[in-house]
Amino acid sequence: MSLYARITGWIVLLFGLSYFALPLLGLTEFSLKARRGVYSFDAYAKIIGDPEFQATFSYSVAMALVTIIMGILIVVPTAFWVRLRMPWARPYVEFVTLLPLVIPAIVIVFGYIRLYNTSSWLPLTGSVMGTNLLLAFGYTTLALPYMYRAVDTGLRTIDVGTLTEAAQSLGAGWATILGRVILPNVLVAVMSGAFLTFAIVIGEFTLAALLDRPAFGPYLQRIGANKPYEPFALSVISFAITWACMGLIQLTNRLSKHTKAAAR
Repeated sequence: MSLYARITGWIVLLFGLSYFALPLLGLTEFSLKARRGVYSFDAYAKIIGDPEFQATFSYSVAMALVTIIMGILIVVPTAFWVRLRMPWARPYVEFVTLLPLVIPAIVIVFGYIRLYNTSSWLPLTGSVMGTNLLLAFGYTTLALPYMYRAVDTGLRTIDVGTLTEAAQSLGAGWATILGRVILPNVLVAVMSGAFLTFAIVIGEFTLAALLDRPAFGPYLQRIGANKPYEPFALSVISFAITWACMGLIQLTNRLSKHTKAAAR
């Protein structure tokens, strides 16, 4: 590689880093100015000590865990069966899993409200449990493109047919094959999809707001409309959570590569 190409590459890299880092640095710097004349973490202390923050964040974390479990139960068997027995259906399944990227969340939630309101055949919005279930379904739908592609990529790295035949020859049923053979081999891919799902659920606003659920996204919007410094501190916290999820994905992938290299 020539010196000119290296210099150009570094310039492009520094420009890209500056484009993303400078606004975040400005955001962080302003969030530390809650106390006049000095930098302090007063805004962060107020946010973390706010009972509503604790309640909404805990609620969103619980919903994220439920969404991850639902996504695994739906996606792993589907992707496994498509790859093992129905490869011809893969383009159709991929098309269906891409629909949440095309259909806005507001359309999904209005469809839920229309179909499952108190005057419908299944009045889920008439109870807290039913509304929470609808929200979990909505989150699972929004995370479907990411979870499916992560699991499908993981299944490509293993010989699904050989593993299934070997397990069947030992008398394993389909549940055992999925839970004790396939899932452990694609666990890294599943974890990547899980971290992405967690990041999506934590920051989601539309579904939670229109279903009137005490989630973290609507809380972030309310704080932004009423407080001077706390919204910026909360934004930094949200960025940190999202980046932590991305970092965990990278760490999981690296650990997987090291494990495979050691096995060889």
